[in-house]
Amino acid sequence: MNSGITSYTIGIDAGTTSIKGVLLSNIGDLITFSSQEYSLDMESGEICELDPEIYWKVTCQIIQNIIRKSGINPALISGIAFSSQGETIIAVDSTGKPLRKAIIWLDNRSVREADQIKERFSNQVIMNITGQPEVLPIWPATRILWLRENEPEIFNRVGKFLLVEDYLIYRMTGKYCTEHSLVSSTLYFDISQKKWWNEMLDFLGISENLLPDLFPSGVSIGNLTSEAASATGLNTQTLIVTGAYDHPAGAIGSGNINNGDVTLTIGASMAMCVAIDKPISDLSIKLPCQCHAINGLYFLFPYGQTAGMVLKWFKDEFCQEEMSQASHDNQDPYDLIIKQAEKILPGSGGLIMLPHLMGTGSPEFNSEVRGVFAGITLGMNKGHFIRAIIESVAFMIFNNLETMRKKGIHIKSIHVLGGASKSNLWNQILADVTGLPLVTLMNTENSAIGAGLLAGVGVGNFSDIKSACNTSIKTQSRFEPDMLNHELYYKVYIKYLHLYESLVSFW
Repeated sequence: MNSGITSYTIGIDAGTTSIKGVLLSNIGDLITFSSQEYSLDMESGEICELDPEIYWKVTCQIIQNIIRKSGINPALISGIAFSSQGETIIAVDSTGKPLRKAIIWLDNRSVREADQIKERFSNQVIMNITGQPEVLPIWPATRILWLRENEPEIFNRVGKFLLVEDYLIYRMTGKYCTEHSLVSSTLYFDISQKKWWNEMLDFLGISENLLPDLFPSGVSIGNLTSEAASATGLNTQTLIVTGAYDHPAGAIGSGNINNGDVTLTIGASMAMCVAIDKPISDLSIKLPCQCHAINGLYFLFPYGQTAGMVLKWFKDEFCQEEMSQASHDNQDPYDLIIKQAEKILPGSGGLIMLPHLMGTGSPEFNSEVRGVFAGITLGMNKGHFIRAIIESVAFMIFNNLETMRKKGIHIKSIHVLGGASKSNLWNQILADVTGLPLVTLMNTENSAIGAGLLAGVGVGNFSDIKSACNTSIKTQSRFEPDMLNHELYYKVYIKYLHLYESLVSFW
């Protein structure tokens, strides 16, 4: 064992369909990783639920796997913290037992209740207090109202309304605790005052007594109960520390800890966590503003429904030859596809795409828009279309950055995560289009790592988040923008905007 290692922490990321866990040393090294998937209960297009016991059982199995794989003495694990999905609500009785299945954030049953909240509170009031620019049925406030009106026999027995991280903390410690970043999207938390919004609670028909106690992230809550220690294989001396909502946890796990830093995830969709130093209540940019897991910071959450998914669609429909060759040669088909785009010069010969296969997210928020290729000429080949797809995703990202810049939010660098971050071409195009440096990272389980680092702060392994990140986060590559390409791309970007604007009336 490294003589510098005296203790360990575990970070658990409780996602929508899987739970992941990492073991970190007190000097910031990733020791081992474990994950396990589960299936959601989806009775119809509107209903999405899960038995809360699954969160607990899978978490216990993950911790047991980590102990077994690492071979360390459980007594050396000093702390645990959780990163979790937001908005999923769990109603428990006075003894902490769930009264029904968890209502998952994807659930869309409470549209009518969302409308009721809109009728009672103006969008500006809600934005000022909660940071949410729109009232959507995914927010927990709408689910509480739905329970009151549709399942009164359960609503009247509720002891606490919890989110996933809260529930896991309760199962570990027997205490009802939550933290600011997770509850920022409940629609009943005041993100500026860091307290429950009593006017909304009154409208929902509940009191603060039905909610957990509020804490910042990275704060020690208490020791494991004997029952939790037995279930996980840990020691009762292990401390539970408040973690974070998965997006700011991922930001911490990628070293995004300063005002002006951006964590950009490009998988099937696109999402950004943009660190800012004060809340924004400007409805014109329509971006959720939530408490960061780093004390004193907030974050904006731009997103797009289709990003890497567009390239996957093109691969599946038009790249059968490349897929067959990749299968034969035991290669990744995306490697063969990207090679074709590498042969095409920036700007794709005038070919421009709108990557909105399922409507637009931020900053337009237009569900009617669809994907478009424009500027097709004779002589173009598959590589032109592939490069145009990648460039279009970069333009979508740049559009969000420019929207924020015009509101006085200046971005310094981008920490890129997700499948696209594995491609040098993707990364260089993103750097050239945005004119910003891009950083990729050695480790990819960033939300779990962020939780593990918060646990390390809570138990005293690190003095603060900055020192934790400086110790643990390791950069893999850095991509500097080619400013000549940036000038070329800016001209193409203007055409990209004009193309969208010219088609709005068509949709």
